[in-house]
Amino acid sequence: MKFTVSEIAKMLDGTTVGDDTVTIDSAAKIEEGQPGCISFLANSKYEPYIYTTQSSAIIVNKDFVPKQSIGATLIYVENAYTAFTILLEEYQKRIATGKNGIEQPSFIGENSQMGGNGYRGAFSYIGRNCTIGSGVKIYPNAYLGDFVEIGDNTVIHPGVRIYDHTIIGKNCCIFANTVIGSDGFGFAPQADGTYKTIPQLGNVIIEDEVSIGSNTTIDCATMGSTIIRKGVKIDNLVQIAHNVEIGKNTVIAAQAGVSGSSRIGEQCIIAGQVGITGHITLANNTKIGAQSGLGKSIKKEGLSLSGSPARDLTEHLRSMALTRRLPQLEERLKELERKREVSEH
Repeated sequence: MKFTVSEIAKMLDGTTVGDDTVTIDSAAKIEEGQPGCISFLANSKYEPYIYTTQSSAIIVNKDFVPKQSIGATLIYVENAYTAFTILLEEYQKRIATGKNGIEQPSFIGENSQMGGNGYRGAFSYIGRNCTIGSGVKIYPNAYLGDFVEIGDNTVIHPGVRIYDHTIIGKNCCIFANTVIGSDGFGFAPQADGTYKTIPQLGNVIIEDEVSIGSNTTIDCATMGSTIIRKGVKIDNLVQIAHNVEIGKNTVIAAQAGVSGSSRIGEQCIIAGQVGITGHITLANNTKIGAQSGLGKSIKKEGLSLSGSPARDLTEHLRSMALTRRLPQLEERLKELERKREVSEH
């Protein structure tokens, strides 16, 4: 699919410097660009590449001032990183529209309905009494249980498993092999040392514009709903337990885990391999560093935390710096002890 620089600039509400009739057919990193590619510059440490790249066009912030001549056509925008993301999204949408119709074999149960301009891939399964919106793409080998609801323009990638009564909003993207709505980890210890399974009778609700990475699991609630609010972005290999609620526009990186009945606020950032215990609350705009362990509620908004157990980031960094000095401090202590012994004798 090809665009002229002029078309791209109009799409991004940008202005151009250079030849805006150049045709673009692919995107590339600025350091790897070739003729016909478009790249972007948002981080100043990559600026040297803008003078040597072979890309035909570069998206830059409107305050960018070149230090020397540039061969590529420049597209000036408010925010280069955001603009490049918008461009990739538009490109993806146009590619996705190529998937339409119903491939066979596939199955749709009784009383289920699917809106127009959709796609059902081969070996996909849709259960009974499901409501699927317009423009929904369900790729091969995906499974939807009974009474599932999916909003318009949502994409379900290959191998996704969506259990009964799950509700998914509009413009969501669920990547391959993710499981939504399976039983939560609920077992009651018995007097004889065994465990009795607690029935998981709730569901999962995913609001609009949510992205969920590959091989992530989101468990259904014991009662009520596990809820993923609008705009949440979840990476690959993330575990969300039963009755968890994640606030709007929160992002969670790979291999993080959130235990049952915890409440994550809006616009939080949870880095990779973070572990969050159950039945706690995180205030809005909380940031948790990679490999941290959080075992208590965070009530103050806007805190940055790190470590295990997680604590204030500044305090954690100070402690780490002190820890690195421990061998030196030990030597100083031994020297002081030797001097004291000498003075005593």
